[in-house]
Amino acid sequence: MKEHGFFGGVYGMAFIGAAIYFIQHATTFWLGVIGFIKAIFWPAFLMYKLLEYLKM
Repeated sequence: MKEHGFFGGVYGMAFIGAAIYFIQHATTFWLGVIGFIKAIFWPAFLMYKLLEYLKM
């Protein structure tokens, strides 16, 4: 079994934190589902915005 190292743990904790944040702020069930999906994909959006900001 391959080790994922430090960054796997950081991503896992960030995912859990994002999921809790988005689900807590959801007012309906479906907004909670969308929040869970956002928690999965937020690193991709973060990288896109960072690269856009750096003009790469």
